[in-house]
Amino acid sequence: MSKNVLKVCIFIAALAFLSACSPKLNWRTVQSPEQGYSALFPAKPDKLERHIPVQDQDFLQTLEAAKVDDDIYSISAIQIPENQAAAAKQVIALLQSNLIDRAKAAGGIVVTEDALYRAGQRQGLPTKDYFITFASNGKATQAMRVRWITRLVDKGNSWVYQISILHAASDAVDAKTFLSQEDYTNFFNEFYPE
Repeated sequence: MSKNVLKVCIFIAALAFLSACSPKLNWRTVQSPEQGYSALFPAKPDKLERHIPVQDQDFLQTLEAAKVDDDIYSISAIQIPENQAAAAKQVIALLQSNLIDRAKAAGGIVVTEDALYRAGQRQGLPTKDYFITFASNGKATQAMRVRWITRLVDKGNSWVYQISILHAASDAVDAKTFLSQEDYTNFFNEFYPE
């Protein structure tokens, strides 16, 4: 009888060990030639499109997103045609105000940090990372790290990218510390506009 109990205990321990060894993040490079970038996602992303209005113009936004546990990793891309180049600043302003103003209105916190990204094989180009803590009833409910990048292409068109991670667990109080961990930083560092 005790041999059977021992075998069961060994079997359960082996299962626990094997499940601990299986990675929850399955990193893969995703090429998006239509939107002009490559990125490293922690799981296979889903892709969707929608139209967003900016003043009297309508732009197509493509979104690729992957959910892993309490985290949503996403990249949105909006192409700005050559004859509407001034709209890129308006698009970024709209995207930023939608997140930042909403967070601040609910008592959240927004912290910015200088960052670098690489386009192709070039040296680092300056950008900013925004660490946002969303709150409800005075309690942190979500944390987000987001970066906006504008990239000009040869024909005078431009792309506006929003790279972000949303952590939906209510335990995320300090967004900057939490979302600066290696798994999150990899997602930002391995985004390359082409």
